[in-house]
Amino acid sequence: MRKSWILAVSSVAALVLAGCGSSSSNSSGSGTSSSSASGTSSSSSASSSSSASADVSLWTASTSLGTIVVDSSGMTVYYFDKDTANSGTSTCSGECLAAWPAVVATSDSPKVDGVTGTVGTITRDDGTKQVTLNGLPLYLFVKDKAPGDVTGQAVQGVWWVVAPDGTKITAAGGGSSSSSSSGLMPSSGSTY
Repeated sequence: MRKSWILAVSSVAALVLAGCGSSSSNSSGSGTSSSSASGTSSSSSASSSSSASADVSLWTASTSLGTIVVDSSGMTVYYFDKDTANSGTSTCSGECLAAWPAVVATSDSPKVDGVTGTVGTITRDDGTKQVTLNGLPLYLFVKDKAPGDVTGQAVQGVWWVVAPDGTKITAAGGGSSSSSSSGLMPSSGSTY
């Protein structure tokens, strides 16, 4: 009798865990899997494992700001207003890049899931490939500590969370349990 009970509990636990894995594979975003303008998409069997990270560069997630674009680890990606679309360059370097790391890819054609804007890459000065959406470089924010954090939203009025179609979301900062971004002001008095 005890063996049967343990087996039943184990089976239920396995089903629950399988369900959790399934929901994270499609992210918690719109639930649709569409190709980007570059024609790539990931399979619906992707997961948050390291192999999925190598396969999918961008996907979507639901946050306090709505459905947004996230990287392969589920972290929020941002646009920088000082970048120019289709310029092939990033204006963020030095202290800026330390606070706002580039979203990088291993190929010229990053795969996406749920992102409908045009995805590409630029080559940074150090040779890394930075992912772009609608021609604009994408960044992470060091103060976002967990998937769903959007603490970089509207920092200094120049950093913006990105929607799946590649438009910037200009709503007020959502947030999380993370601290505010006031500790990342440039030392020179300029913005980054």
